[in-house]
Amino acid sequence: MVMELNIPTLPLPHPENARSLDGKTFCRMTHITKPIQLIISGNHHEMIQFRVIRSPNDQLILGLPWLQRHNPTIDWSSCQIQAWSRECHQSCLRSAPAPAEGVPNPPQVPKPSLEKVPTPYHDRGTVFSKTQAQTLPPHRPYDCAIELLPGSTLPSSRLYNVSRPEREAMEKYIRDCQANGLIRPSSSPVGAGFFFVQKKDGSLRPCIDFRELNNITVKNKYPLPLMDSAFHPLHDATIFTKLDLRNAYHLVRIREGDEWKTAFNTSLGHFEYLVMPFGLTNAPAVFQALVNDVLRDLLGRHVFVYLDDILIYSTNAKEHEMHVRQVLQRLLENKLFVKAEKCVFHTDTVEFLGFILEKGQIRADPKKVQAVTNWPTSVSRKHLQRFLGFANFYRRFIWSYSQVVSPLTKLTSTAMPFHWGPEAEGAFTKIKRLFSSAPILVHPDPTRQFVVETDASDTGVGAVLSQVSASDNRLHPCAFFSKKLSPAERN
Repeated sequence: MVMELNIPTLPLPHPENARSLDGKTFCRMTHITKPIQLIISGNHHEMIQFRVIRSPNDQLILGLPWLQRHNPTIDWSSCQIQAWSRECHQSCLRSAPAPAEGVPNPPQVPKPSLEKVPTPYHDRGTVFSKTQAQTLPPHRPYDCAIELLPGSTLPSSRLYNVSRPEREAMEKYIRDCQANGLIRPSSSPVGAGFFFVQKKDGSLRPCIDFRELNNITVKNKYPLPLMDSAFHPLHDATIFTKLDLRNAYHLVRIREGDEWKTAFNTSLGHFEYLVMPFGLTNAPAVFQALVNDVLRDLLGRHVFVYLDDILIYSTNAKEHEMHVRQVLQRLLENKLFVKAEKCVFHTDTVEFLGFILEKGQIRADPKKVQAVTNWPTSVSRKHLQRFLGFANFYRRFIWSYSQVVSPLTKLTSTAMPFHWGPEAEGAFTKIKRLFSSAPILVHPDPTRQFVVETDASDTGVGAVLSQVSASDNRLHPCAFFSKKLSPAERN
């Protein structure tokens, strides 16, 4: 191997004997390689020197001293390295693909599937790699810091019971995360509970109960984008692409030294995250700051980003291809990876964050509208609050929304008993009817004249912003505004 790869060597000051397991000398070692980089499975890096021997079978042997120093956890049935020692996590491990396998040649990173990716972007294929998205990312200025409030009491440890299917899912999750370097065994004094929730397709989503940790965490106030103003730049867009980032939060490291705060308990042991897990109170703010800075100069020009959802919009196909390539390249440079199977490329109509966007228009997602119109009559205050929270998201489509839902809003107050009477039923029926016939809004064009219409009642005020469309020369609504009056304002 040394001769085949032309690896430079140096003579040993004193020749050494190479011994087999039974202690017998089988060859004399006279040379050592110069320091070279050893990479195992792409993520375990170290500078090392090898003694040179004549071996008829194995090209490279890692002996007992190396195994003692790195102490890998090996699954001998599958010939896989399942985990590395704490020292390796600190000094040897880097962003990389899956663990080493006991095969003659190093495993190849599978090429990402590009079936759903247009041909012009195949040269950016690495950005769609599922394998690389599942590996340990590098440390960077956007690492997730977990600052605790002074004098806080550390959260107590919890352990949840799990069913047999959940235990099997847990074993796979722990095994995969350890193999990819995303978690490691922990001796932390805290330990959040680990449990599962069932997704719509019946599969299990792992969840960590970080509520106690979140209660004592200093909050990151970085703002998320305002949806009311998000789509203003789209008035002349005719073509859209939607990108979805893969394993979004896991693309961000926990700040070095804060890993112990993410520790969680399972029946398989105590572990802590090296990457940002879902459920941390500051995770949305940290991730939004990262993607905003990565795409900073493109935002508001032809890109909008909300956490792991990216919308690219353009006025024509030629420009759009250039814009998409620009975004993909920027993501690749920053080790942010895209889930190709959830992306939509080069379309004139796109669903984005619960809205349907097309040339010059925006409307509510019909599936969400149907959820409102099919909502059952509220039987409790909490049930009503859920309905209003869902409906409020689309209030911009409803004329005098606040006045219409005023009887329902009153029932959310704990100052009076919850009683669903005729007034509440009438408001509930009316708001559902208004949703079913909600108008299509046009994207406001700042170069054209606006028309503002206002209205007021004893309980609230409302307004509609409209604009004459260049396509049909008719007045179309851009947005509705409504506000319930406070007691002082009503006086």
